[in-house]
This record gives sequence, C-alpha cells and structure tokens, in this order.
Amino acid sequence: MEDSVVSDETALVAKRVSKTVRNGYTVQELRSDSVIVREYIAPTGVVFAIAWNGLIHPDLTPLLGSYADEYETAMRHASREPGRRHRQVETNRVVVEKWGHMRNLQGRAYVPALIPSGMSVDEIK
Repeated sequence: MEDSVVSDETALVAKRVSKTVRNGYTVQELRSDSVIVREYIAPTGVVFAIAWNGLIHPDLTPLLGSYADEYETAMRHASREPGRRHRQVETNRVVVEKWGHMRNLQGRAYVPALIPSGMSVDEIK
C-alpha cells in the first residue's frame, strides 16, 4: 500500500524527493546517499512496482513486502551464469530484474497482475 512508502523511507534511510502523477498511476521517488528508488502506485494505493539505480542494489526485503520470501526462495534456486550482468528472477507473482556494473547498478521489480491496464512494463524504469 502507499503507506509502505513511508516505511520504505525509513528502511532505506532516504527522503521522498518527488511525486509524479501519470496516466493511471503515481511514481514516488525516494533518494538516499547510495540509491534512488521509484515506487509505482496504482490509484487504489497499492504499490505494484519499484525501480532503482545507484551505487548499490537496495535491500529488497522491505521494498518487496509480502513478496520478499517468495523472491528469496527463488533467488536461492536460480542459477547464475558467469559473466552475465543481467539477472532476472520470476516467481508465480513477482518479477525482479537486476543489471548494471560497479557504481551504476539498476533494477526493477513488479507484480504483473497488478500493473494498471494500458501500462507497459517498459514504463517501469
């Protein structure tokens, strides 16, 4: 829920720096010393996606909320290809992608079932 943005600010030791209303959803940006996180919020108040970029990948546990355990289990069972800088983990309910290189790490996580109609996954960035 949108209320989780407040707890994410605390978990990331971040400040909310912007709020942008787009066609069918809102994006709230949180900024810390090491990462910028954008949270995508449906009109119902549900956070359906996050995206980030920065010096580090953020701790996804607080950001993924109820999807965190499912993601962690999938990560433990996912194989890693040597030399690949892009990693995607897809479970029954959530997709998490990470990529980048040192000092420019990026990623996104989203719940396909919650993405507003008419919105493309490519808008989550």
